[in-house]
Order: sequence, then C-alpha cells, then structure tokens
Amino acid sequence: MINAQFHLFLIFIINGFIIGLLFDFFRILRKSIKTADFITYVEDALFWILSGFIILYSIFTYNNGEIRLYMFLAIILGILIYIFFISKFILKISLLIINFFKNIFLKIFNVLKIPFHFLLKLIRKIFFNPISFIIINMRNFFTKLLHNFSKKTKISTKFVKNTKN
Repeated sequence: MINAQFHLFLIFIINGFIIGLLFDFFRILRKSIKTADFITYVEDALFWILSGFIILYSIFTYNNGEIRLYMFLAIILGILIYIFFISKFILKISLLIINFFKNIFLKIFNVLKIPFHFLLKLIRKIFFNPISFIIINMRNFFTKLLHNFSKKTKISTKFVKNTKN
C-alpha cells in the first residue's frame, strides 16, 4: 500500500515537472516573440487548461479518479524542483537556440528580399510612373482648363452687366 502511494507520489512529481516545462514553454514564447496583450491572455488560459488536463488525466489514469492531498503536494514539489534547479538551464538553452535560428532566418530573409525589392522597383518604373505621369498631366490640363473657363466667364459676366445699363 505504501509502495503504491510512493509510486503515485513520484508520478505526480513528474506531473509537476511537466507543468513546469509547459510553463517555461510559454515563458520562452513570450521572451522570443512579442505579442499583444490579448494573445498573452489566450496563452495563459491555454496553460491552465493544459495543466488541468494533465492533472485530471493523471488522477484518473493512475489513481482511478481518487483525489488525495499528497498528489497536489507532489505536483507543487515537482514544479518547485523544476523551477529552482532546471528552469534556468532550459530557458537559457532554448532562448539561445531560438535566437540562433531567428538570426539565420532574418539573414536569409534579407538576402531573399533583394530580388523582390528590385522587382518591385522595376514594376513601379514600368507601370506606376507612366500612370502617375498621365494623372499629373490630366490634373494640370483640367486645372488650366478650369482656370481659362473661369477667366472667360468673368469677362462675359462683365460684358453682360455693361450691356444692361
């Protein structure tokens, strides 16, 4: 009987390790990728839901759904052991790996965007410059036409006023 409870205690310490690892996973995501507050709230809710599933699965699988106080003490002990002794190393190594791949991705992206930048510049020269040239000339033409029309209407209104007298 005591052997079975000790076995359960170790299983729930491992659950605490898993929950601590899950917690670090979300911490690593937050440190490596800047997200909006809403996404942070979603991540927090997802963490608690996953933690709850891990605990409930373990309770129903290993103890037939019976809840004991020592299970929760073992989970807390597992989380504390993980956070105090393992978490620092996992965070450092994970962030180093993520930043390494992030830098490689950014370098590849910067190299690949050069031809696209050149292509965009070429498309702008071929299509947008003539269109903007036509639009500018049409605008200038219509402003001159409107200006000339307004000059003629002012002259004609003066002529009409002079003939009435």
